[in-house]
Amino acid sequence: MSNNKKTVRSIILLVAAGIVIFFVYKKIAGKKAAEGPVAGASGAKGAPARALLTDAWIVKTSDLGQSIEASGTLQSNEEVDVKPEINGRITHLYFKEGTNVSKGALLVKIYDEDLRAQLQKLKLQQQLAKTTLERQENLLKINGISQQDVDVTRNQVSAYGADMEFTQTQLQKTELRAPFSGKLGLRNVSEGAIVSSATIITTLQQIDPLKMDFSVAEKYRNAIKTGDKVNFYVSGDIKEYQGSIYAIDPKIDLSTRTVRLRALVPNNNGALFPGSFAKVKILLKDLPDAIMIPSQAVIPGTRDKRVIVADNGKAKFVVVETGIRTESNVQITNGLQPGDTVITTGILQLKPGMELNYNKVQ
Repeated sequence: MSNNKKTVRSIILLVAAGIVIFFVYKKIAGKKAAEGPVAGASGAKGAPARALLTDAWIVKTSDLGQSIEASGTLQSNEEVDVKPEINGRITHLYFKEGTNVSKGALLVKIYDEDLRAQLQKLKLQQQLAKTTLERQENLLKINGISQQDVDVTRNQVSAYGADMEFTQTQLQKTELRAPFSGKLGLRNVSEGAIVSSATIITTLQQIDPLKMDFSVAEKYRNAIKTGDKVNFYVSGDIKEYQGSIYAIDPKIDLSTRTVRLRALVPNNNGALFPGSFAKVKILLKDLPDAIMIPSQAVIPGTRDKRVIVADNGKAKFVVVETGIRTESNVQITNGLQPGDTVITTGILQLKPGMELNYNKVQ
Protein backbone atom coordinates (compact mmCIF):
# COMPACT_ATOMS: atom_id res chain seq x y z
CA MET A 1 0.00 0.00 0.00
CA SER A 2 2.83 2.33 0.87
CA ASN A 3 4.39 1.68 -2.52
CA ASN A 4 1.24 2.84 -4.33
CA LYS A 5 1.20 6.07 -2.33
CA LYS A 6 4.81 6.77 -3.25
CA THR A 7 4.04 6.22 -6.93
CA VAL A 8 1.06 8.61 -6.87
CA ARG A 9 3.15 11.23 -5.05
CA SER A 10 5.90 11.00 -7.67
CA ILE A 11 3.44 11.46 -10.52
CA ILE A 12 1.91 14.53 -8.85
CA LEU A 13 5.36 16.10 -8.38
CA LEU A 14 6.31 15.53 -12.02
CA VAL A 15 3.05 17.09 -13.26
CA ALA A 16 3.54 20.09 -11.01
CA ALA A 17 7.14 20.59 -12.24
CA GLY A 18 5.99 20.46 -15.86
CA ILE A 19 3.33 23.10 -15.22
CA VAL A 20 5.89 25.41 -13.59
CA ILE A 21 8.35 25.02 -16.50
CA PHE A 22 5.58 25.73 -19.03
CA PHE A 23 4.57 29.02 -17.38
CA VAL A 24 8.21 30.15 -17.00
CA TYR A 25 8.91 29.51 -20.73
CA LYS A 26 5.70 31.31 -21.74
CA LYS A 27 6.65 34.33 -19.65
CA ILE A 28 10.16 34.55 -21.19
CA ALA A 29 8.79 34.21 -24.75
CA GLY A 30 6.23 36.93 -24.14
CA LYS A 31 8.94 39.26 -22.88
CA LYS A 32 11.05 38.77 -26.05
CA ALA A 33 8.02 39.36 -28.26
CA ALA A 34 7.30 42.61 -26.42
CA GLU A 35 10.88 43.83 -27.04
CA GLY A 36 10.41 43.46 -30.85
CA PRO A 37 12.78 42.11 -33.58
CA VAL A 38 16.50 42.85 -33.80
CA ALA A 39 17.28 46.27 -35.35
CA GLY A 40 18.02 46.09 -39.08
CA ALA A 41 16.17 42.80 -39.66
CA SER A 42 14.36 43.91 -42.79
CA GLY A 43 12.47 40.63 -43.07
CA ALA A 44 10.37 41.32 -39.93
CA LYS A 45 6.91 42.52 -40.78
CA GLY A 46 6.31 46.13 -39.80
CA ALA A 47 9.89 46.58 -38.50
CA PRO A 48 11.78 49.75 -39.47
CA ALA A 49 14.64 49.03 -41.96
CA ARG A 50 18.18 49.95 -40.96
CA ALA A 51 19.75 52.69 -43.17
CA LEU A 52 22.47 51.44 -45.57
CA LEU A 53 25.52 53.51 -46.48
CA THR A 54 25.75 53.73 -50.31
CA ASP A 55 27.17 55.73 -53.23
CA ALA A 56 24.80 57.60 -55.52
CA TRP A 57 24.79 59.11 -59.02
CA ILE A 58 22.74 62.15 -60.02
CA VAL A 59 21.22 61.51 -63.44
CA LYS A 60 21.98 64.16 -66.07
CA THR A 61 22.07 64.36 -69.85
CA SER A 62 25.24 64.48 -71.95
CA ASP A 63 26.40 64.24 -75.56
CA LEU A 64 26.88 60.64 -76.67
CA GLY A 65 28.81 59.77 -79.80
CA GLN A 66 27.32 56.52 -81.08
CA SER A 67 29.94 54.24 -82.63
CA ILE A 68 30.49 50.61 -83.65
CA GLU A 69 33.69 48.63 -83.22
CA ALA A 70 34.59 45.78 -85.56
CA SER A 71 37.55 43.73 -86.77
CA GLY A 72 38.73 44.19 -90.34
CA THR A 73 41.38 43.04 -92.80
CA LEU A 74 43.32 45.18 -95.25
CA GLN A 75 43.50 43.96 -98.84
CA SER A 76 45.10 45.12 -102.05
CA ASN A 77 42.88 47.25 -104.21
CA GLU A 78 43.87 45.03 -107.14
CA GLU A 79 45.88 41.79 -106.98
CA VAL A 80 46.84 39.21 -109.57
CA ASP A 81 49.14 36.22 -109.92
CA VAL A 82 51.40 36.69 -112.93
CA LYS A 83 51.07 33.46 -114.95
CA PRO A 84 51.82 32.63 -118.60
CA GLU A 85 48.95 31.70 -120.88
CA ILE A 86 51.06 29.18 -122.84
CA ASN A 87 53.72 26.62 -122.04
CA GLY A 88 57.30 27.53 -122.85
CA ARG A 89 60.79 28.48 -121.73
CA ILE A 90 61.52 31.84 -120.14
CA THR A 91 64.14 33.69 -122.17
CA HIS A 92 64.22 36.92 -120.19
CA LEU A 93 62.88 38.49 -116.97
CA TYR A 94 62.46 42.26 -117.22
CA PHE A 95 61.48 43.07 -113.63
CA LYS A 96 63.01 43.33 -110.17
CA GLU A 97 61.33 41.96 -107.11
CA GLY A 98 59.48 44.41 -104.89
CA THR A 99 59.54 47.28 -107.39
CA ASN A 100 56.74 49.41 -108.79
CA VAL A 101 55.75 48.96 -112.43
CA SER A 102 53.40 50.81 -114.73
CA LYS A 103 50.46 49.35 -116.61
CA GLY A 104 51.59 47.61 -119.79
CA ALA A 105 55.23 47.21 -118.71
CA LEU A 106 56.92 44.05 -120.12
CA LEU A 107 57.66 41.62 -117.27
CA VAL A 108 58.52 38.24 -118.83
CA LYS A 109 59.47 36.99 -122.30
CA ILE A 110 58.88 33.35 -123.33
CA TYR A 111 60.69 31.62 -126.22
CA ASP A 112 58.93 32.49 -129.50
CA GLU A 113 61.31 31.63 -132.37
CA ASP A 114 59.14 28.71 -133.52
CA LEU A 115 56.07 30.96 -133.68
CA ARG A 116 57.96 33.64 -135.59
CA ALA A 117 59.14 31.04 -138.13
CA GLN A 118 55.57 29.81 -138.47
CA LEU A 119 54.37 33.38 -139.02
CA GLN A 120 57.03 33.97 -141.70
CA LYS A 121 56.03 30.77 -143.48
CA LEU A 122 52.38 31.83 -143.53
CA LYS A 123 53.29 35.22 -144.95
CA LEU A 124 55.16 33.59 -147.84
CA GLN A 125 52.32 31.16 -148.49
CA GLN A 126 49.79 33.98 -148.49
CA GLN A 127 51.93 36.03 -150.86
CA LEU A 128 52.13 33.09 -153.27
CA ALA A 129 48.37 32.58 -153.04
CA LYS A 130 47.79 36.25 -153.79
CA THR A 131 50.01 36.04 -156.91
CA THR A 132 48.15 32.93 -158.06
CA LEU A 133 44.83 34.69 -157.47
CA GLU A 134 45.86 37.64 -159.65
CA ARG A 135 46.80 35.30 -162.51
CA GLN A 136 43.57 33.34 -162.23
CA GLU A 137 41.50 36.53 -162.23
CA ASN A 138 43.20 37.56 -165.52
CA LEU A 139 42.50 34.12 -166.99
CA LEU A 140 38.88 34.36 -165.84
CA LYS A 141 38.43 37.48 -167.93
CA ILE A 142 39.21 35.50 -171.12
CA ASN A 143 37.37 32.40 -169.88
CA GLY A 144 40.69 30.57 -169.41
CA ILE A 145 39.68 29.25 -165.97
CA SER A 146 36.50 28.50 -164.11
CA GLN A 147 35.02 30.76 -161.45
CA GLN A 148 35.24 27.89 -158.95
CA ASP A 149 39.02 27.71 -159.24
CA VAL A 150 39.29 31.43 -158.61
CA ASP A 151 37.04 31.20 -155.55
CA VAL A 152 39.13 28.35 -154.13
CA THR A 153 42.32 30.40 -154.47
CA ARG A 154 40.66 33.50 -152.94
CA ASN A 155 39.50 31.43 -149.98
CA GLN A 156 43.05 30.10 -149.55
CA VAL A 157 44.38 33.67 -149.33
CA SER A 158 41.83 34.45 -146.57
CA ALA A 159 42.72 31.21 -144.72
CA TYR A 160 46.39 32.14 -144.67
CA GLY A 161 45.43 35.55 -143.29
CA ALA A 162 43.43 33.91 -140.47
CA ASP A 163 46.34 31.59 -139.64
CA MET A 164 48.65 34.61 -139.51
CA GLU A 165 46.32 36.39 -137.05
CA PHE A 166 46.19 33.27 -134.85
CA THR A 167 49.98 32.97 -134.84
CA GLN A 168 50.30 36.68 -134.06
CA THR A 169 48.02 36.17 -131.08
CA GLN A 170 50.17 33.30 -129.87
CA LEU A 171 53.21 35.54 -130.17
CA GLN A 172 51.55 38.15 -127.97
CA LYS A 173 51.04 35.48 -125.29
CA THR A 174 54.81 34.99 -125.10
CA GLU A 175 55.04 38.48 -123.56
CA LEU A 176 53.69 38.95 -120.02
CA ARG A 177 52.81 42.59 -119.33
CA ALA A 178 51.51 44.31 -116.18
CA PRO A 179 47.69 44.52 -116.36
CA PHE A 180 47.71 47.56 -114.04
CA SER A 181 50.15 49.78 -112.19
CA GLY A 182 51.29 48.32 -108.89
CA LYS A 183 54.04 46.70 -106.85
CA LEU A 184 55.59 43.36 -107.73
CA GLY A 185 56.09 40.57 -105.22
CA LEU A 186 58.83 37.96 -104.96
CA ARG A 187 60.02 36.06 -108.03
CA ASN A 188 59.39 32.30 -108.09
CA VAL A 189 61.27 31.31 -111.28
CA SER A 190 64.54 32.02 -113.09
CA GLU A 191 65.48 32.57 -116.70
CA GLY A 192 65.52 29.28 -118.60
CA ALA A 193 62.75 27.74 -116.53
CA ILE A 194 60.04 25.78 -118.34
CA VAL A 195 56.68 27.19 -117.29
CA SER A 196 53.04 26.34 -117.85
CA SER A 197 49.74 28.13 -117.35
CA ALA A 198 49.76 26.92 -113.71
CA THR A 199 53.14 28.47 -112.87
CA ILE A 200 53.02 31.59 -110.68
CA ILE A 201 55.98 33.70 -111.76
CA THR A 202 55.29 36.55 -109.29
CA THR A 203 52.43 38.63 -107.94
CA LEU A 204 51.32 42.17 -108.73
CA GLN A 205 49.41 44.25 -106.18
CA GLN A 206 47.98 47.72 -106.21
CA ILE A 207 48.50 49.00 -102.66
CA ASP A 208 47.49 52.62 -103.05
CA PRO A 209 44.67 52.79 -102.24
CA LEU A 210 43.87 49.69 -100.15
CA LYS A 211 40.57 47.99 -99.47
CA MET A 212 39.41 47.04 -95.98
CA ASP A 213 36.75 44.38 -95.36
CA PHE A 214 34.84 44.16 -92.06
CA SER A 215 31.44 43.07 -90.74
CA VAL A 216 28.89 44.62 -88.37
CA ALA A 217 25.72 43.29 -86.73
CA GLU A 218 22.62 43.30 -88.92
CA LYS A 219 20.82 45.77 -86.61
CA TYR A 220 23.18 48.50 -87.86
CA ARG A 221 22.45 47.81 -91.55
CA ASN A 222 20.15 50.80 -92.00
CA ALA A 223 22.36 53.09 -89.89
CA ILE A 224 25.35 52.77 -92.26
CA LYS A 225 25.55 54.10 -95.80
CA THR A 226 28.18 54.45 -98.49
CA GLY A 227 30.42 57.45 -97.93
CA ASP A 228 30.49 57.08 -94.13
CA LYS A 229 33.94 57.55 -92.59
CA VAL A 230 35.68 54.81 -90.61
CA ASN A 231 38.68 55.09 -88.30
CA PHE A 232 41.00 52.18 -87.59
CA TYR A 233 44.30 51.07 -86.06
CA VAL A 234 46.66 48.35 -87.23
CA SER A 235 48.88 46.15 -85.08
CA GLY A 236 52.20 47.67 -84.17
CA ASP A 237 51.18 51.22 -85.09
CA ILE A 238 49.70 53.83 -82.75
CA LYS A 239 48.64 56.11 -85.61
CA GLU A 240 44.94 56.33 -86.38
CA TYR A 241 44.03 55.88 -90.06
CA GLN A 242 40.84 56.76 -91.88
CA GLY A 243 38.88 55.43 -94.82
CA SER A 244 35.40 55.65 -96.32
CA ILE A 245 32.80 52.95 -97.01
CA TYR A 246 32.15 52.49 -100.72
CA ALA A 247 30.36 49.11 -100.91
CA ILE A 248 27.86 47.23 -98.71
CA ASP A 249 27.01 43.59 -99.28
CA PRO A 250 23.23 43.36 -99.92
CA LYS A 251 23.05 39.94 -98.24
CA ILE A 252 23.20 39.27 -94.48
CA ASP A 253 25.30 36.30 -93.42
CA LEU A 254 22.91 33.65 -92.08
CA SER A 255 25.45 32.02 -89.75
CA THR A 256 26.77 35.17 -88.03
CA ARG A 257 23.88 37.58 -88.66
CA THR A 258 26.30 40.23 -89.84
CA VAL A 259 26.58 42.35 -92.97
CA ARG A 260 29.87 42.75 -94.80
CA LEU A 261 31.21 46.20 -95.70
CA ARG A 262 34.18 47.40 -97.72
CA ALA A 263 36.04 50.69 -97.32
CA LEU A 264 38.66 52.42 -99.44
CA VAL A 265 41.80 53.47 -97.54
CA PRO A 266 44.46 55.91 -98.86
CA ASN A 267 48.03 54.59 -98.59
CA ASN A 268 50.16 57.35 -100.06
CA ASN A 269 53.25 56.68 -97.93
CA GLY A 270 53.00 52.89 -98.12
CA ALA A 271 52.78 52.47 -94.33
CA LEU A 272 49.87 50.02 -94.59
CA PHE A 273 50.25 46.48 -95.89
CA PRO A 274 47.71 44.08 -97.38
CA GLY A 275 46.70 41.32 -94.99
CA SER A 276 47.07 43.46 -91.85
CA PHE A 277 44.52 43.17 -89.04
CA ALA A 278 42.57 46.37 -88.40
CA LYS A 279 40.55 47.46 -85.37
CA VAL A 280 37.73 49.47 -86.93
CA LYS A 281 35.55 52.15 -85.34
CA ILE A 282 32.52 53.56 -87.19
CA LEU A 283 30.99 56.82 -85.98
CA LEU A 284 27.24 56.70 -86.53
CA LYS A 285 25.64 59.80 -85.01
CA ASP A 286 25.73 62.03 -81.94
CA LEU A 287 22.94 61.90 -79.33
CA PRO A 288 22.86 65.33 -77.62
CA ASP A 289 20.55 64.47 -74.67
CA ALA A 290 21.56 60.93 -73.74
CA ILE A 291 21.12 59.70 -70.15
CA MET A 292 24.20 57.79 -69.05
CA ILE A 293 24.69 56.00 -65.71
CA PRO A 294 27.42 53.66 -64.40
CA SER A 295 27.06 50.11 -65.71
CA GLN A 296 27.23 48.60 -62.20
CA ALA A 297 23.99 50.39 -61.26
CA VAL A 298 21.93 48.21 -63.61
CA ILE A 299 20.51 45.00 -62.12
CA PRO A 300 19.95 42.43 -64.93
CA GLY A 301 16.95 40.15 -64.70
CA THR A 302 15.40 37.35 -66.70
CA ARG A 303 12.68 39.57 -68.17
CA ASP A 304 13.82 43.14 -67.55
CA LYS A 305 16.55 45.37 -66.15
CA ARG A 306 16.21 47.50 -63.03
CA VAL A 307 17.97 50.25 -61.13
CA ILE A 308 17.54 51.49 -57.56
CA VAL A 309 16.61 55.16 -57.16
CA ALA A 310 16.20 57.25 -54.02
CA ASP A 311 12.54 58.04 -53.31
CA ASN A 312 12.22 60.32 -50.27
CA GLY A 313 15.36 58.78 -48.79
CA LYS A 314 14.25 55.19 -49.36
CA ALA A 315 15.18 52.58 -51.96
CA LYS A 316 12.84 52.20 -54.92
CA PHE A 317 13.31 49.67 -57.74
CA VAL A 318 12.61 51.02 -61.25
CA VAL A 319 12.44 49.05 -64.53
CA VAL A 320 14.60 50.63 -67.26
CA GLU A 321 15.54 50.09 -70.90
CA THR A 322 19.17 50.33 -71.95
CA GLY A 323 20.87 51.40 -75.17
CA ILE A 324 24.49 52.01 -76.10
CA ARG A 325 27.25 50.83 -73.78
CA THR A 326 30.67 52.40 -73.31
CA GLU A 327 33.60 51.13 -71.28
CA SER A 328 32.07 52.19 -67.92
CA ASN A 329 28.60 53.61 -68.59
CA VAL A 330 25.34 52.53 -70.19
CA GLN A 331 22.64 54.61 -71.88
CA ILE A 332 19.15 54.59 -70.35
CA THR A 333 16.50 55.07 -73.02
CA ASN A 334 13.44 54.70 -70.75
CA GLY A 335 12.73 54.66 -67.01
CA LEU A 336 14.85 57.56 -65.68
CA GLN A 337 14.67 61.33 -65.82
CA PRO A 338 17.38 63.96 -65.32
CA GLY A 339 17.72 64.73 -61.62
CA ASP A 340 16.94 61.19 -60.39
CA THR A 341 19.36 59.75 -57.83
CA VAL A 342 20.60 56.29 -58.80
CA ILE A 343 22.30 54.00 -56.26
CA THR A 344 25.59 52.57 -57.54
CA THR A 345 26.92 50.53 -54.56
CA GLY A 346 25.38 48.08 -52.13
CA ILE A 347 22.59 47.23 -54.53
CA LEU A 348 22.67 43.53 -53.58
CA GLN A 349 21.89 44.35 -49.94
CA LEU A 350 19.12 46.85 -50.65
CA LYS A 351 15.45 45.99 -50.55
CA PRO A 352 12.43 48.14 -51.42
CA GLY A 353 11.69 50.68 -48.73
CA MET A 354 15.06 50.55 -47.00
CA GLU A 355 16.39 53.90 -45.79
CA LEU A 356 19.48 55.28 -47.52
CA ASN A 357 22.54 57.11 -46.26
CA TYR A 358 25.05 58.42 -48.80
CA ASN A 359 28.76 57.96 -48.60
CA LYS A 360 29.50 59.74 -51.92
CA VAL A 361 27.25 61.44 -54.45
CA GLN A 362 28.46 62.12 -58.00
